[in-house]
Amino acid sequence: MERRGPLFNIFIYICALLLAAVILAPVFWLFIMSISPAADLAAKPLRWWPHTPDFSRYRVLLSTMENSAGAAFTSSLINSIEVAAMATIAAIALAIPAGWAVSRTPTVGWSLTMVIATYMLPPVALAVPLYMGLARLGMLNNVFGLALVYLTILAPFTTWLMKSGFDSIPKEIEAAAMIDGAGLFQTLKIITLPLALPVVATSALFAFLLAWDEFFYALLFTSDQRAKTLTVAIADLAGGRVSDYGLIATAGVLAALPPVLVGLVMQRALISGLTSGGVKG
Repeated sequence: MERRGPLFNIFIYICALLLAAVILAPVFWLFIMSISPAADLAAKPLRWWPHTPDFSRYRVLLSTMENSAGAAFTSSLINSIEVAAMATIAAIALAIPAGWAVSRTPTVGWSLTMVIATYMLPPVALAVPLYMGLARLGMLNNVFGLALVYLTILAPFTTWLMKSGFDSIPKEIEAAAMIDGAGLFQTLKIITLPLALPVVATSALFAFLLAWDEFFYALLFTSDQRAKTLTVAIADLAGGRVSDYGLIATAGVLAALPPVLVGLVMQRALISGLTSGGVKG
């Protein structure tokens, strides 16, 4: 193994610190805005830390009082969790057999290419047919209908990820299981799927994040608190004639917490899934 000098190690640490600063600085500033009084946010020169931190906006948005801003926000939070969870579960349920079939049958690889091609289309190109389809099914302004729309975004992406994960699993293991008498689905369930769990977790995490952050379709296909998601609710906070930037920042902080917590819980599986295809033996 090549020995690295102290200067090289110092350079690596400096680069890591700079990267961390670039990533965390906007998040830290978002939190500072959320606890800064309106006067501090409008002060010139700008105050980088409030004289008296104000956490009242968190109480406002987490309030469940009827017809309040908190009730609308918490309702949108629940809708986002429901939509992202349903779309993610459905996408993974479709991606596992589809990715495995494409991985083990290279002659049908063109089908995945065709599916990925639809993923490359801009969302606005699909807005009208999706709107008409949801209207015909009576699923406009409905969390299940929105999850179905998100499935059209997530399924191609997760299938591609799962296919890459299955490619890193030797086919000889499956062949040996079949020689021992295991059927096709038994082999997938008992042998292949446990080995692919890190990739499944990675695909689920990315699918959840994509569904959580989606804005365009949520804006088009929802109209009230029955299905409105967090991204639309935050946009509504900024849509007034006079915007409370601190309240918008507070909503951003609260909206970031669920995906951050999910990422921290699944961190080990995420790293394993991202690197599983890097080395093949």
